[in-house]
Amino acid sequence: MTQHNAIKLFEAKKVRTIWNDEEEKWYFSIVDVVAVLTDSVDATAYWRKLKQRLKAEGNETVTNCHGLKMLAADGKMRLTDVADTQQILRLIQSIPSPKAEPFKQWMAQVATERLNQIQDPELSINQALMDYKRLGYSDNWINQRLKSIEIRKDLTDEWKRHGLQEGGQFATLTDIIYQTWSDMTAKEYKQFKGLKKENLRDNMTNKELVLNMLAELSTKEISESKNPKNFREHMNVAEAGGEIARNARMELEAKTGKTVISPLNAKTGIALNSSPEEEETKE
Repeated sequence: MTQHNAIKLFEAKKVRTIWNDEEEKWYFSIVDVVAVLTDSVDATAYWRKLKQRLKAEGNETVTNCHGLKMLAADGKMRLTDVADTQQILRLIQSIPSPKAEPFKQWMAQVATERLNQIQDPELSINQALMDYKRLGYSDNWINQRLKSIEIRKDLTDEWKRHGLQEGGQFATLTDIIYQTWSDMTAKEYKQFKGLKKENLRDNMTNKELVLNMLAELSTKEISESKNPKNFREHMNVAEAGGEIARNARMELEAKTGKTVISPLNAKTGIALNSSPEEEETKE
């Protein structure tokens, strides 16, 4: 298990974190979070008592928390209780502190907005549009991205129609599609772009998005035509869909002399304020 330690600052206080490459998760020191959100002079003792109370209540979040070695104040690596993002948010709800109240209000607001979006999917689209604009993506890139979301949903709806399971089976088929057209799994692709938890498609150039859309659209169309009967046949269909995009990629690269797969991500230049094509013309 490969891990990367980091320090995050919140209100001038340090929160130790660890990124787990295999799980693609951030883990946070619970004691550090408690120190930020309470006025306790001994955050370790506060967390010990809180943990006991939550365990007595049958809180599964506490049961699922585990320990990892982190750099302590004395400069040594010591075992400390950690939690992932979901677990931390759940624990915050259990902390009776004025400092935790803004987080609780924020979580309630997010939950309300999400419930509204489930009832009216158009709200999700509008929210995505505003979020991308706020982050500085170009209109051209946003149009491509929203179209890719539609195509992805069509594909996953096709998989659901065949009774495939979200999570493991969806991830396996997606990896086959990626690896076939780009020569990289989703995890390898993210590492190539220097990503961790970020969404891979949000960090693709226009050309990458188009080819991935072609791969997923082709997979859906072939699935509808072939009507695969088992998961092995679905894997073959995913490879066939990815192969169509791979052929298009190879032909484009041969005609232009330029590599389609780019290490650029949202932070290093793709689609921010202008499209990749517009950036190329500036060079």
